[in-house]
Amino acid sequence: MPKTIKIQVQDKVISIIQNKEEDYICLTDMLKAKDGDFFMTDWLRNRNTLEFLSVWEKLNNPNFNYGEFATIRNQSGLNSFKVSVKEWVEKTNAIGIFAKAGRYGGTYAHKDIAFEFGSWISPTFKLYLITEYQRLKEIEYNQYNLEWNFKRVLSKMNYHIQTDAVKNHIIPQSNLAKEKEWLAYAEEADLLNVALFGCTAKQWRSANSEHAEKGLNIRDFASINELAVLSNIESLNADMISSKIEKTERFNKLKQITHYQLEILNEKDFMKALKKLTDDTYINEQQRLKK
Repeated sequence: MPKTIKIQVQDKVISIIQNKEEDYICLTDMLKAKDGDFFMTDWLRNRNTLEFLSVWEKLNNPNFNYGEFATIRNQSGLNSFKVSVKEWVEKTNAIGIFAKAGRYGGTYAHKDIAFEFGSWISPTFKLYLITEYQRLKEIEYNQYNLEWNFKRVLSKMNYHIQTDAVKNHIIPQSNLAKEKEWLAYAEEADLLNVALFGCTAKQWRSANSEHAEKGLNIRDFASINELAVLSNIESLNADMISSKIEKTERFNKLKQITHYQLEILNEKDFMKALKKLTDDTYINEQQRLKK
């Protein structure tokens, strides 16, 4: 069951659900803000509404049935014309609007269509709706940034688990002089870097000298999902070091696990797969997607 989020627009509570990673806003809740007795069919029978919906479907839905749409549009000028949301969806294969049954039932529309529907209620209501929706999105994206910070701290903590394994199991078996022991730690860190990011820390610094001069490293630009996987493989690598598993075998296993876990996490949440380029990464990406 999709998660339902509620926002308050003036004195009306509006429900928002996600459908295929897109926000759909409850038109039934919005309709309560319109003066007088109006129904969804009053809006749908309007020729301008139908034209708008058809353009939206053209841009977003390759399976839209234009033949059925043409039939509906030609009838829209008749006094007897009426079409329900269910009929619209069934006849045209529309995806921008749908009727939902159950506890949070009602008519839901993609945010683009919901904002247009807001104009039909009143220009003032539409502006308040957009403002509250944008406020909700900024809160969500700030939560992404908070999660990134948490995952970064966690990966740093788990790094100590790996360095402890290197100290106890690799260095005692090496012939490194005291002042060269850092090489063992660096090699194990790069084992994870190559498995996860596809390059060593030195290779990244060479390609990103401007960031490197500021004391930043490859992990400071990882995605939330990459940091989650990094924490996992740091602990796993430490365990394999303790079990005296040879480096090549460890690398092959870590690379396989990294690919598997990233594939699952990235498919589950696209936004968390974005590289952390700035503190506005998630806000900027959402704005780009809206365009």
